[in-house]
Amino acid sequence: MAQLQAWGQELGFSQIGVAGVDLRSAEPGLLAWLQAGFHGSMDYMQRHGTKRARPAELVPGTVSVITARMDYLPRNTPPGWQSVEMDRLRSHGTGTVALYARGRDYHKVVRSRLQTLAEGLAAHLGPLGHRVFTDSAPVLEAELATRSGLGWRGKHTLVLHREAGSLFFLGEIFVDVALQATPPVEPHCGTCSACIDVCPTQAIVAPYQLDARRCISYLTIEHAGSIDESLRPLIGNRIYGCDDCQSVCPWNKYARTSRLPDFDERAGLNGQSLARLLAWNEPEFLQRTEGSAIRRIGHVRWLRNVAVAAGNALRCGDASAPALRRALQAHAGHHSDIVREHVQWALAQVPV
Repeated sequence: MAQLQAWGQELGFSQIGVAGVDLRSAEPGLLAWLQAGFHGSMDYMQRHGTKRARPAELVPGTVSVITARMDYLPRNTPPGWQSVEMDRLRSHGTGTVALYARGRDYHKVVRSRLQTLAEGLAAHLGPLGHRVFTDSAPVLEAELATRSGLGWRGKHTLVLHREAGSLFFLGEIFVDVALQATPPVEPHCGTCSACIDVCPTQAIVAPYQLDARRCISYLTIEHAGSIDESLRPLIGNRIYGCDDCQSVCPWNKYARTSRLPDFDERAGLNGQSLARLLAWNEPEFLQRTEGSAIRRIGHVRWLRNVAVAAGNALRCGDASAPALRRALQAHAGHHSDIVREHVQWALAQVPV
């Protein structure tokens, strides 16, 4: 295991763990979450059902799961970043992008390095059947991470580590060899409810329970249709994801910056004028988001998100209102019903 940790460190991972494949005790909670409809329009979760809790069904022959976490806080993140991030939400005329999406698409970074780790292990052990995942298949990532000691499950449902907070990506290697499991750690949330209290849409309906249908990350990234009108004002200027529950978490004062340049913040994405972001045509959107996780939502969803933020800025009486109205009006005849609907809503917002 020490050798596996060392290889992982060389590849930029913060920690490596090993979990078994018997996740039956997690199935009732998964099924109850699905039955409550908390997965929203993510129909694939319903289709996969219990397969998420059965690694050996997903990849036949799997005996152990190697888990990994990788810090993603950009290298130039300033001290007091949590306050900085919360302050961004008061800059109504600019867009806020979740921290994890400001650099290179993590799927590519984590997956390629997990593959290299698996190949190194195969060279050491001999022939090795394996498959690599990072947020890319029906895998109970947080469950595997907590069982293997990468942290504990926070009340916001994210994995927390005492020395690293929650700003890290997770990944897994399903292998067909038996490896010694690493022990779990004790939870340390105590009576804290900061993440629950701060959620703008009250998506954390109870400790350790998230209703994705109300979550801003789900609404701006996973959800392809119209955003419920009652939730639009609560989204503020968040145009891709939301970090509020992480920004207020006391454990994130220990969050570590990434050692990789891949997650350095790209210029032109976060904190940019909403009017300018609305002006991006599809080729410019694709060019500016090349290699970024943002690109996968497509130009229509991007315009929908920015239009909602623009409407919220208009309602707040932001100084950029004239430019925002012009930028919105330019899309009044957009070919997408979704874009037109959200643009019309935004233009109807008036200062309160």
